[in-house]
Amino acid sequence: MNYAAAICYFPKITYVRARNLLTRFSDPQTAFFAELDDLVQVGFSETIAHEFMIWREKISVEKITEDLASSKIQTVSIFDDTYPILLKEITDPPPVLFFRGNLPDSNKPSVSVVGTRRCSIYGKQITRDISSELAENGVVIVSGLALGIDGIAHEATLAKNGITVAVLGSGVDRRHVYPSAHQPLAERIIENGGAIISEYPPNFEPTQYSFPARNRIIAGLTMGTIITEAPLSSGALITAERCLDYNRDIFAVPHPVTSIQGAGGNKLLKKGAILVTEASDILEALEIQTNFRNSGVTKNKPTIPTNPQEASIFSLLETGPKHVDEIIKESGLESSKVMGTLTILEMSGKVVNNGGMTYVLR
Repeated sequence: MNYAAAICYFPKITYVRARNLLTRFSDPQTAFFAELDDLVQVGFSETIAHEFMIWREKISVEKITEDLASSKIQTVSIFDDTYPILLKEITDPPPVLFFRGNLPDSNKPSVSVVGTRRCSIYGKQITRDISSELAENGVVIVSGLALGIDGIAHEATLAKNGITVAVLGSGVDRRHVYPSAHQPLAERIIENGGAIISEYPPNFEPTQYSFPARNRIIAGLTMGTIITEAPLSSGALITAERCLDYNRDIFAVPHPVTSIQGAGGNKLLKKGAILVTEASDILEALEIQTNFRNSGVTKNKPTIPTNPQEASIFSLLETGPKHVDEIIKESGLESSKVMGTLTILEMSGKVVNNGGMTYVLR
């Protein structure tokens, strides 16, 4: 029976109480049946200790174990050999992880990609490019399943048939995956060989505290963290702080000095974060090139126009993303010519529609 997981169901359990209780005893079953004096010694107040002892008499560990199995939710405790090696090294590893899917292979390189929910076209494009190329080179991409940068990193990895892991601030059962808009994405991550992970048991509703707490897991699971776009108030900077605590690398994508959305990343660069403009910067810094790469890094090939209309559009997009109305106005071409050319270029993979009819060069 799963006593380690059962302890996490206690309504007043905290990270510190669970850690102290599970690491104080030789096995989870002994910890679950600890006496009052032992509970007090590991940091429970007498009141909380009494409540825990009453609570455990009312619940069924066997039922919890059966419910987890029926929901295809697995657990791994810090006692287990299969507990992620990098995560075990941090100062505050979760005593128990709940997950659906497959935990990442500790022998494979892994990086986390995090950033703002309200990302710009530039942020979307650079996140997609870097995540895609890392995935092509066998790197496991870890993020938080949030809207914005997180979701783009997961999607880009799946598009390359790569492995990606989502760390949640909620339970991993289907009904409580948060945000709900990304529940289908979570299932695709699992189907493709990845996992969704949480330190919280099933049916746990996210709180204002659970998201900052999960950021330490994102940082702890990986060799380094990439901040592709983040304002000064972004939770991604909490992940970066945890990287410093754990002696892990921090990578940041530069943004214009006037960019509010990129101010957090620029601040990290001023403090010594590794500047990143392409995936090869990360592969080289983490020495992934020689140890793990399946093939050479695919560099972007120059886009060569095949007719005057394409040449005109390429020259405009070289300066950055542009809305189709801007392209029509600045190129002087008829709208039908522009739309037809953009359609052909998008189908051939030379340009990307980033949404809202705004196009960028691939």
